Amino acid sequence: MQIVVFGAGGVGGYFGGRLAQSGQDVTFIARGQHLEALLRDGLVVSSIKGDFVVKPVNATDDTTTVTDVDAVLVCVKAWDISKAAKAIIPMLGPDTFVVPLENGVEAPSQLAEILGREHVLGGLCRIASHIASPGHIQHTGLEPYVAIGELDKRLSARAQNLLQAFEHAGVWAEIPLDISIALWMKYLFISSVSAIGAVTRVSFGEFRSQPETRAMLEKALQDCHSVALAQGILMPPDCVATTLAYIDTLPYETLASMQRDVMDGRPSELDAQIGAIVRMGEMYNVPTPLHTFIYHSLLPQERLARAKMGQAGGSG
Repeated sequence: MQIVVFGAGGVGGYFGGRLAQSGQDVTFIARGQHLEALLRDGLVVSSIKGDFVVKPVNATDDTTTVTDVDAVLVCVKAWDISKAAKAIIPMLGPDTFVVPLENGVEAPSQLAEILGREHVLGGLCRIASHIASPGHIQHTGLEPYVAIGELDKRLSARAQNLLQAFEHAGVWAEIPLDISIALWMKYLFISSVSAIGAVTRVSFGEFRSQPETRAMLEKALQDCHSVALAQGILMPPDCVATTLAYIDTLPYETLASMQRDVMDGRPSELDAQIGAIVRMGEMYNVPTPLHTFIYHSLLPQERLARAKMGQAGGSG
């Protein structure tokens, strides 16, 4: 397959690197010093699953030069989804399909609005990784995992081809029976730990071990579940309990990526992870007072971070 990885950060750098290492034809869309380092030194990945280097690397910041693309993995931050979709248009052939590996649940619809629903699959990943320095990806935790699937739940050849590519690369991957439920299960986890982590600014181990913040965590999980049910997403009845149990297994010092961005004063996925629950709660008349409080509490810093980075608009 010819695969484009749009965004070569912690997610795209790791998964794209594994695909390239296994022999897939991978092109990275990157920019700035990170792009320069990739072209000069290759992609360096330090991983708990084994370090590796991909050199040379196919990478560019000009999507108009990339042709004959089978699949595009969208691995940008959530606020860049619409911008990425517009940049993908020149690469889009009749059979090209696009898979977002994002933290929220809105990316498939955002991409479909610009690219057409027929080109978009659902997707998600699990990994703790980040850019350690330009051209260098650090994978620090979690078993890397990818799930992909058609939005209409059918089992397609294109999804199976991408699944096989990941499996050949040694990445744990699957096609769930319903990708929408899988997306919400991931969202249940990430939005809750991100919310509590960002407002408390302590590690998972700290906030899950304190009675007061553990109660907040459980409330965040319950409210996200309620919003999902209101939209007809039939998540497992025990999903709150099983997700809480999973959080208890994670290393004590774990931080969510959104939390890390907030703590470092960078623009974050506040709108996609927390703001989205507030918006959907209002739409479906589901009270979300905890998420609303956290969202509004973090908005001033988010706007300051975006102003410093020269980004327009509130938090999204």
